[in-house]
Amino acid sequence: MIVRPHQHWFRRLFVWHGSVLSKILFRLSLNLLMSAFAVICYQWYEALGVRLTTAPFSLLGVAIAIFLGFRNNASYARFTEARLLWGTLLITQRSLLRQIKSVFLHQPEQAKIFADLLTAFSWSLKHQLRQTDGNADLRRLVPAALAEEVQRSPDPTNRLLLCMGVWLGEQRQRGAVSDVIYEGMDRNLDQLARVLGGCERIANTPIPFAYSLILHRTVYLFCSLLPFALVEDLHYMTPLVSVFISYTFLSLESLAEELEHPFGMAANDLPLDAICNTIERNMREMNDQFPLPEKMLPDRHYTLT
Repeated sequence: MIVRPHQHWFRRLFVWHGSVLSKILFRLSLNLLMSAFAVICYQWYEALGVRLTTAPFSLLGVAIAIFLGFRNNASYARFTEARLLWGTLLITQRSLLRQIKSVFLHQPEQAKIFADLLTAFSWSLKHQLRQTDGNADLRRLVPAALAEEVQRSPDPTNRLLLCMGVWLGEQRQRGAVSDVIYEGMDRNLDQLARVLGGCERIANTPIPFAYSLILHRTVYLFCSLLPFALVEDLHYMTPLVSVFISYTFLSLESLAEELEHPFGMAANDLPLDAICNTIERNMREMNDQFPLPEKMLPDRHYTLT
């Protein structure tokens, strides 16, 4: 995610990092070449009686703009829901640890065990969504025997959630947790399960492929033929205007594709590493486990992963 301080409007015009321009620069170059070709060959295909006016492009451009708006709204809704789920994860884990500490006032080691499970759950969810190896974080946070058990599971994040439920059930059987407090904690564990399921739904259910494909094809066909419609009126200004119009459509389409997968590593995706780092710092601070892990900050390009 790009985390930039407020900038003057003029400086923002020339921002490179965080924009999608780097992704579509080659495609814009192709459009520029197509525009130059249209200018060079204009007299030749005009002599053949071939004419392409801007009228159909005006109608098609409005339709594409509407559908690109729908596409971006759908992608941004996924991004927003994903951020809300991770915000809920942070709030729920704080509440659970507070409940645990209020019960085990004189047994800080019990609160530490549960805090480590909560921290491992968030890191494991991050690795699951990004399809990366989470074994190092798992071994760092939980005992070796438990780490091996979780690693053998085909769904390690859900296994960690089960381990928290089993631990809480054992405390209830021992009489350390009353039924009323247990019900409150169990509801928070259910909330973690809903967060896990919601993240899996977003990660495993993309926007329907056919919808994205038809919009993708239409945008590229529009941008490819546009110079031949503009050249009659604009002549040598055709490359400039064509590239500018193509930039608008291609950048919106590229941004929609990027936001559709909010858990990735692209510049505008969610900073899951930073959120997990915040959760771990919170869990350790609530348990008075110092020193805390160093807080993650944006790099020199204002990117927070």
